[in-house]
Amino acid sequence: MPKMKTHTSAAKRFRVTGSGRVFRRHAFLGHLLRKKSAKRKRRLEKTAPVSPADQGRIDKLLPYHKK
Repeated sequence: MPKMKTHTSAAKRFRVTGSGRVFRRHAFLGHLLRKKSAKRKRRLEKTAPVSPADQGRIDKLLPYHKK
């Protein structure tokens, strides 16, 4: 069988840790930043783990990431 292709847009959006956990970026940090507090913007800068409900879809998009 041929190799499976990694979904390149998913590879740009998600990072996998050494233990296999998948992390994503927060939403709402692209524009309209003036009305958001500095504390809120700092929290949004940090990465967050992917929801377990979405984990299966991410695994299909990134077939060769560590598990």
